[in-house]
This record gives sequence, C-alpha cells and structure tokens, in this order.
Amino acid sequence: MSHQSSQLVDGTHSDPTSQVDINGNGNVVRALPDVPVTRQRLPFLQEDEKPRISHTGTARANLAISMEKPDGTTEGDWAARNQHRTVLQQHCLFFDSDDDGVIWPRDTFLGFHKLGFGIALSLLATFIIHANFSYPTLPTFFPDPFLRVHIQNIHKDKHGSDSGTYDTEGRFIPQKFEDMFSKYADGKDYMTIWDISRLMKGQRCIVDPIGWGAQFFEWLATYIMLWPDDGKMQKEDLRGVYDGSIFFTIAGRRAQNQRSAKNKS
Repeated sequence: MSHQSSQLVDGTHSDPTSQVDINGNGNVVRALPDVPVTRQRLPFLQEDEKPRISHTGTARANLAISMEKPDGTTEGDWAARNQHRTVLQQHCLFFDSDDDGVIWPRDTFLGFHKLGFGIALSLLATFIIHANFSYPTLPTFFPDPFLRVHIQNIHKDKHGSDSGTYDTEGRFIPQKFEDMFSKYADGKDYMTIWDISRLMKGQRCIVDPIGWGAQFFEWLATYIMLWPDDGKMQKEDLRGVYDGSIFFTIAGRRAQNQRSAKNKS
C-alpha cells in the first residue's frame, strides 16, 4: 500500500472514496480503501451532536444499555432491583431460582425447560454449561463433583471468539453491542441467522476451539429460545438476553399460556 493511498483516509483529505466520519472534536477514520474488511465491517459511531449514550466504549457495570434503551431495562424496575449485580451476573439470575448465588445443574435444566426447551435439549444445555463453566467459578482449586456454577465468579467464564459485549469483569460495553448490528447487520435493528453467521465468523479468534464452540452454542440457544416467526431477532430482545431480563419475560408468558390452555380444557 502506498503512502499516498493511506493519506486518502487519514482525516486530512476529503476524498470521496474514503470512509471518514466526523464526530465531535475531530475525524474518526473507520475504513480504508485498500483494506476491504474495514469497509465491510464498519464499527458503530454516534453521529448526533448530542449523543444519546455518553462514552459508548466505557463498560457499564450494572446496566445493559443501547441507543434505544439508554437507561437499560426499566420494566419491572429491573435496573434498580439489580444495581448491585454486574450485567453478566444479571444474565445468570434466572437460573438461580433460590437466589443463593449458586446454580446447580438441576437449576439450569429447569430454567431451560421453562424457556421452552424440550427435555433432551435442556439436558444437553445443562451438560455443556456445567461441564465447561463450573470449574472456573469455584472458590477452590478442587473440582466440584456437583458441577455447580458460582455467580460471584461468573466473570471467570468469559471466553474468546464472542461479541466482546461483556468485558472480563462481567460489565457491559455499549460500543461492542452496537457494533454487532453495525458490522454484521448493516445497521438494522434486528439480526437474522445469516447475520449471526457473519458475526461468528468475524469474531472468531485463532486457535480457540472452546470459544468457537461456546459462541455457536450460545447463539444457537438464543435463536431457538426467541424463534422469530420472520427470522429476525430483534435488537431489544438480544439486549434483554445480555442482562437476562428477557428470560423472565419468556418464562412468564409461557406459564401464562399454559394456564390459559389448561383452563380452556
């Protein structure tokens, strides 16, 4: 690549072939003419003079926020009731039914079943989760024969090849969440299975089989749980997956439908 072509996008030249964005105090170069992948995967950038989210790259400890939900999940006072938990801890809360901070395999099985997964899939999910994610969260060096997951240490289960929306302490990074839609869904407010495929391929790290497998399992489970009729997983639903609030919504709706069906029979 020549020095001349690199200058076309260095923020000092106004070349129509470059991808230069103006935001606030200066030029933000998001893509280069000679590097196609940077054009194909444009990161999210707020263009408003008064951004809805300040410091999008700064991780939020207890709020899963987006451009549409700058205050996080406010329904049912979710954000207020869980302000003492990280977003990743909130993600796990549904499966800790007795709120003791420990998720047993039985808890995971029942949780998946309440979300609409059949017995076989619930058993498979329980095995995958506890076989892989129990040990890193233990408060001791010795393995737990019961394969329990301790929510207090759930940040230690952070794996590679993911979207990067959770940081290594379990916080939520708005920039990374918005990047999923900007980079892999052409800025839409939903993602299809093809968008997810592009995301998984784009976020894949080298020599990371555990991360590849975890990423595939997590997105597959998410799609099965949401199962959109039109094939579009809505942005707000995916944000609710990250902070776990949608799990309670789906389980509550399913329970209500089951009660209604029982009363009609």
